[in-house]
Amino acid sequence: MKSNLLMDFTVDKENSTVNVKREFDASLANVWSAWTEPEILDQWWAPAPWKSRTKSMDFKEGGRRIYAMVGPQGEEHWAIADFTSISPKTNFKYLDAFSDSEGNLNTDFPRSNWNVNFSEQGNSTIVDIAIKHENLSDLEKIIEMGFKEGFTIAMEGLDEIFAGKAK
Repeated sequence: MKSNLLMDFTVDKENSTVNVKREFDASLANVWSAWTEPEILDQWWAPAPWKSRTKSMDFKEGGRRIYAMVGPQGEEHWAIADFTSISPKTNFKYLDAFSDSEGNLNTDFPRSNWNVNFSEQGNSTIVDIAIKHENLSDLEKIIEMGFKEGFTIAMEGLDEIFAGKAK
């Protein structure tokens, strides 16, 4: 489902950061819920045909989400999000990393620091994300793995959820 909603994806190599600014045709409350409640997150977080499956999630400062990206053949890629800061309905920050099914860090892959901001603009909500990597090679590794394409597909999946929901 293509739309005319804002999707701005930029790579700042100098600061090893990916910036994504994305507009959703939904209220701030609905967008916040979609990003912070595992039942909704699992419906869109993985790029189709992959699925997201949350094993556990404690959405609070110092809390953690452990989840798997499950492929069409049932293959699983586990990841964690360690929440470092939460300002309800405006911002949350977390450290993202690949892990095993128990949440033990997979050090073969880089860890990234996500800063996710939410703001209402008229009838839509803007999500402004800065994803900081430790260094340029970590950033390039994630881009080569198809992060932009996958994240774009996931955002479109979230659009479909909002399109099916009454505002």
